[in-house]
Amino acid sequence: MQKNSGPGIVKKLITSASFSGILIFACVVLSLLVANSPLSASLQTWLTTELGYQSDNIHLRYTIQSWINDGLMAVFFLLVGLEIKKEIVAGELSTTKKALLPVLCALGGAVTPAFIYAIFNSGRATAGGWGIPMATDIAFALAIMGMLSKRVPASLKVFLAALAIADDLMAILVIALFYAGEIHIQYLGYAAAMALVLFILNRLKAHNLFCYLIPGMLLWYFVHHSGIHATIAGVLTALFVPVAAKNKTSPLQRLEHFLAQPVNLLIVPLFAFCNTNITFDSGMPGALLTPLGLGIVVGLLVGKPLGILLVSWLGIKTGISHLPQQATWRHMLGTGLLAGIGFTMSIFMALLSFEDAHVIAQAKFAVLCGSVISATVGYFILKTTRQP
Repeated sequence: MQKNSGPGIVKKLITSASFSGILIFACVVLSLLVANSPLSASLQTWLTTELGYQSDNIHLRYTIQSWINDGLMAVFFLLVGLEIKKEIVAGELSTTKKALLPVLCALGGAVTPAFIYAIFNSGRATAGGWGIPMATDIAFALAIMGMLSKRVPASLKVFLAALAIADDLMAILVIALFYAGEIHIQYLGYAAAMALVLFILNRLKAHNLFCYLIPGMLLWYFVHHSGIHATIAGVLTALFVPVAAKNKTSPLQRLEHFLAQPVNLLIVPLFAFCNTNITFDSGMPGALLTPLGLGIVVGLLVGKPLGILLVSWLGIKTGISHLPQQATWRHMLGTGLLAGIGFTMSIFMALLSFEDAHVIAQAKFAVLCGSVISATVGYFILKTTRQP
């Protein structure tokens, strides 16, 4: 008994949600340390190394960072999509009132930060960065929620996941319409064809997971080449995986179980390490007080929870929605602050918004500070909130 207790404790720790969160934040810290050390150049060389296959008709050669951000994170979004679908079919999002709230909150939580940023930067060269504080980094937000474990209602995690998914889809739409380059209609058509194949397989009640994963990979390839962010392919694929099966585990449950640990223990931590490598300089703290810095920090820290709380209050006051089960307004405030964690998507939008390297560095630093403050305050509010 005693000999097995050690490995048993280790296994329990590794499979816990809190360990995943701790691992993610350890990777963030490590990334920042490396980025501000003599190893920084080596890290950038590694991230920009190209891997894959390329021919006249097939282009699958990308940098390591692109494989992580567009490839591996599509798997993360596949897992999140599976969780959302399960809740929509028979869970916390199974009624119109339950599902409507996170979607409306995502809209309020996207528009309000963008509006705040626009106020600070109106008429300035940095005005085009209004999309930076809009997005929630679902990986980090859910990791912190997972670290809280039983201190928050289970419905709140589902609400945050649904909100973050809707938020990210809005951000992707914004990128496609306002920040993206050329949209390739031909590849969009191919992607639509793959989505149709997945729909037909679902209607035929195919239960072999490869029936969905193979078209899903083709869908990812076509979406990636269409000019739209490739991670949306993960969510689209998840929508077609069957959620029910007679007298056995459903395909959705099997795929969710298979992906959970690789995503939580490998993909998300690797993603964190490769995307928070910000190089600091002496002028960065002062940059937080510029219109650019204030627009981002105030947008994330104030705009996100304000928009979410305001829309929640309006939805509940008008009777079109209600709070997640066992959640209070204090829970909603903490969740709104967690939604203010921008990190990677916000940094990505900063790269699309500006060309000046110095401005980009300041924007990334503001995103980091706004996200860290939002995460810290949100965590302690939720941790100290009693369930009703």
